[in-house]
Amino acid sequence: MAHRPSPTKSSQRKAALTHIDAKGDARMVDVSAKDATERTAVAEGRVVMTKATLALIVSGNAKKGDVLATARIAGIMAAKRTSELIPLCHPLALSKVTLDISPDPKLPGCRVQATVKVTGPTGVEMEALTAVSVACLTIYDMIKAVERGVRIEGIRLIEKIGGKSGHYRARD
Repeated sequence: MAHRPSPTKSSQRKAALTHIDAKGDARMVDVSAKDATERTAVAEGRVVMTKATLALIVSGNAKKGDVLATARIAGIMAAKRTSELIPLCHPLALSKVTLDISPDPKLPGCRVQATVKVTGPTGVEMEALTAVSVACLTIYDMIKAVERGVRIEGIRLIEKIGGKSGHYRARD
């Protein structure tokens, strides 16, 4: 059995990690006593590529098909399966998942934004982040034959609404 250092007084004053128990073992948080409230999370990311590759996506001439539609569906599917991918996430009955993917010639590339909503005892930040991540990966997969140097960047939570901790909005 691995030795886990006991928490120091300074670490006890900081916010506790909710997925670690008093012994330092990973655990799923018990949310059974929490009220079911409406919760929303919004996440974003970018897929950066050359102007020529972006033009191929926008024109609809990618060899594998409609890049943006495929990435949108992949992101929605991923949000619904987050608890199967992230070990300590609760399975949630999501009430809304939207993925907005916008070509951006200034990057050049695509901006990806996911909004996920649930009425339940726990939030949907991980579902929104998973949706964005998988949508970005799908864009890469759809265009990698044309450009292998594509970059996935800036995946982050930009807003969280609802729950005990209240409203969070990322600073730009």
